[in-house]
Amino acid sequence: MKNKELTFWGHLEVFRQMLFRMIIALVALMVVVFLFKSFVFDTLILAPRSSDFVLYQWLCALNNQFSWASLCPEPFHIDLININLSSQFIIHLSTSFWIALILGFPYLIWELWRFIAPALYPKEQRSIKRAFIFSSLLFYTGVVVAYLMIFPFALHFLGGYQVSAEVKNQISLQSYISTLTSLVLAMGIVFEFPVLIHILSRIGVVSRAMLRKYRRHAIVVLLILAAAITPADIFSMVLAAIPLYLLYEISILTCKD
Repeated sequence: MKNKELTFWGHLEVFRQMLFRMIIALVALMVVVFLFKSFVFDTLILAPRSSDFVLYQWLCALNNQFSWASLCPEPFHIDLININLSSQFIIHLSTSFWIALILGFPYLIWELWRFIAPALYPKEQRSIKRAFIFSSLLFYTGVVVAYLMIFPFALHFLGGYQVSAEVKNQISLQSYISTLTSLVLAMGIVFEFPVLIHILSRIGVVSRAMLRKYRRHAIVVLLILAAAITPADIFSMVLAAIPLYLLYEISILTCKD
């Protein structure tokens, strides 16, 4: 309980040191990601643009196994364009930052834990520590779901959709990257919902009975949330709403009676 004996300025200094370590870690990760440009963009970021992506390979394997022809998409490739002189460099920098933030999430959570832990009782420390560990797993689960499932389906649908054969789709690199990063980060954050509910239940704000009572209202809210974090099409919204609803049911199970 050493930090409890610190003055206000002492706590502020500890907080400043924590932020400094966080920034240093993010900058270091950002530099590493920036240097591995070919792997980051060619292998990861731009991979969902074609039918060679792992999701479509899985679907084609299921198609071959169960003869579901509709699962395996026709071969396709979505080309991207760049229309601004400095866009590719700026996007390289910004993408490196967001990937560094995703990779460094467990460390950032650990630093936050170190800062608040001395102010908690041992029982509270054990409870919050488990919540922080679980939150990291949920965050990466949301990131993987968005990258492997929601974004590829949304890209395939929206990238090939045309109001007329006379209007060709020319998707900019900036639009592609912003959609991907915002969706991945949003899903990672939204997947923290069970942890939030667990903490709120521990302090008596919500209960299992309350969540069950307002399940129908929650479905409407989840659909609105799914529409807010996905591209503007009903298919992506429904695809995102399914795991969000599953998270709601998991939250009920983990909620304190």
